[in-house]
Amino acid sequence: MKTLQEIRKEIKTESYENSVSILTDYINSSPDDDEALTLRGMKHWGAGKRSLAINDYLAAININPKSRAMEALHAANEILDYRNKDLYNP
Repeated sequence: MKTLQEIRKEIKTESYENSVSILTDYINSSPDDDEALTLRGMKHWGAGKRSLAINDYLAAININPKSRAMEALHAANEILDYRNKDLYNP
């Protein structure tokens, strides 16, 4: 079985679908790896699949409250909450 570090290198050149498939296989064999969930969430986010990304971030935080996923979730919420007030008041 490949390590997460090996998988990180491998998915850099893979398509979104292949990357998610590789990460999902790894997560299925190591369900308590919060870093793998965070990485898969980041792949989802990059592909515009916001709800899948947030679900992975929340799962990672559930495993490890000090996970890097907390920062990713915070950034995602800031992006989703952003409003340009000038657009509302022409």
